Amino acid sequence: MRFATRAEEDYSLQLTSLIDVVFLLLIFFMVSTTFVDFSRRMDILLPESKKSTEVAKAQNFLLEVGVEKKLSLNGEAVSLADLERRLKQARTKPGKRTLIIKADKRLDYGFVVQIMGISFSAGIRDMSVAVKE
Repeated sequence: MRFATRAEEDYSLQLTSLIDVVFLLLIFFMVSTTFVDFSRRMDILLPESKKSTEVAKAQNFLLEVGVEKKLSLNGEAVSLADLERRLKQARTKPGKRTLIIKADKRLDYGFVVQIMGISFSAGIRDMSVAVKE
């Protein structure tokens, strides 16, 4: 007696189409995700304000002050002793200039006032303090 042999069923997964779907999802998420905020140079927590106005960026100095009292003027590290000289040099360019101070909210108030005094003695009369809305 001859018995008929059944063909064995193939239970393996076809990985080719699965890999294609995974790569398409990977490409989608890479394209749709914002990777880095290039405008941030220091990790600063800004204080909050109920009312604020946006200042145009065209002719402004940006002074960032971290919680460790590290200063950054327009993206370049600067010491407190050298700040007045650097502001005087930058102020010589034509046009009205505004100093925008982005100081961490955990920083003591006296240090920010000291920076404002140095800026005033460097000849900068227009100052703004950046806040988070």
